[in-house]
Amino acid sequence: RVMVVESGGDSVQTGGSLRLSCAASGITYTTYCMGWFRQAPGKEREWVAAIYSGAGRANYADSVKGRFTISHVEARNTLYLQMNNLKPEDTAMYYCAADSPCSGRAARSGDASDFDYWGQGTQVTVSS
Repeated sequence: RVMVVESGGDSVQTGGSLRLSCAASGITYTTYCMGWFRQAPGKEREWVAAIYSGAGRANYADSVKGRFTISHVEARNTLYLQMNNLKPEDTAMYYCAADSPCSGRAARSGDASDFDYWGQGTQVTVSS
């Protein structure tokens, strides 16, 4: 059974930085997609960024491009989201998601329904 557990959420001021972590376990296939989504109160879940094990690049939502960096350390089975220059509109619950096996579609689509496994979320609050 695949499990993902997020950590690293906190409260920061505008312009600050945070690094979220997502520890994954139970992924037995060689192909996988992993990504970050976020959901603010009263809003729909929004795709942030994703990676595919078979590709050399990550994909980002326009709203975070240039500020956020997604990475994966396979030896630790851990996904990271480095968030810089945070803005109040980045305030949300951040969720880690995984899909395995994965053809790469989930990492490109930005569609939450393409991911099968979800964590409980970690809260990020950015104050002005």
